[in-house]
Order: sequence, then structure tokens, then C-alpha cells
Amino acid sequence: MNRVILMGRLTRDPEVRYSQGERAMAIARYTLAVDRRSRRSQDGNEQTADFINCVAFDRAGEFAEKYFRQGMRVLISGKIQTGSYTNRDGVKVYTTDIVIEDQEFADSKGAAAEGDGYQQTNRQEPSIIGDGFMNIPAGVEDEGLPFN
Repeated sequence: MNRVILMGRLTRDPEVRYSQGERAMAIARYTLAVDRRSRRSQDGNEQTADFINCVAFDRAGEFAEKYFRQGMRVLISGKIQTGSYTNRDGVKVYTTDIVIEDQEFADSKGAAAEGDGYQQTNRQEPSIIGDGFMNIPAGVEDEGLPFN
């Protein structure tokens, strides 16, 4: 079984490209900083997070482009995919990515606004209504959301 579940913060805004061909498809790439559960060294120089490369396709990629921003904490699930290629110098490079199947917000907008690492932007953001559920902005179709 190949199943991965991670929660972490986006290290930067997702990078989105669109495939060419008969039907253009969004391909969003982003990196999650996932905290390690380990004791810190006394000098504090030990890395305390792993940086995991993620890729989301089609509607999940469009969702990431529209709503995900640097510093946001998100929860993802998907599968590990490995690969390799030969770079321009003739050196074989090995890759490991998480192919996103589900992704969702891990913090409420209120927690993010309290300075929890989330950086506000000028784009339309989803809003949280009084019962803690997200109010989906106009123009977002239900079947396009990456979570149930």
C-alpha cells in the first residue's frame, strides 16, 4: 500500500503550470515543511523539519493555485512517486514527490490572521462562518473541491 498523510506549512506559494494539448490541465508544485517529532540538540543547529515536494494535478492544482499561500498550514494525503532523469551535465538525478489525492486547510482563517505564519494576500480568500465551517466563495463548484 502506498499512502501518505502529511501536515505542514507551505514554504512558498504554489508554482502552477498548465499542460499543453487538447485539454489543458493545471499542475501545481509546492513544498511542505513538516515538523519532526524529535528532541532538539543543545546547540539548536539540528534540522527540525523535513521539506517534502508535492504535486497536485487538474482541479486540485487549480485549488492550490487559488487558495494556498506561503506559510499556510495544510493537510494532504496522496502517494509517494519516485523517478529519475539525467540532467544537462549527464548526472542522474533521483526525485521523490507526493502526488496529491486530497488536500485541505489545517487552520481556520482566524488562526491564520492571529499571526500563525500565514501571509495575507489581495486575492479572494475563503471565509470561515460562525460554526467553524468554510464559506465557499461564489464561482467555486462543489465537485472541484479537493475534500469531502
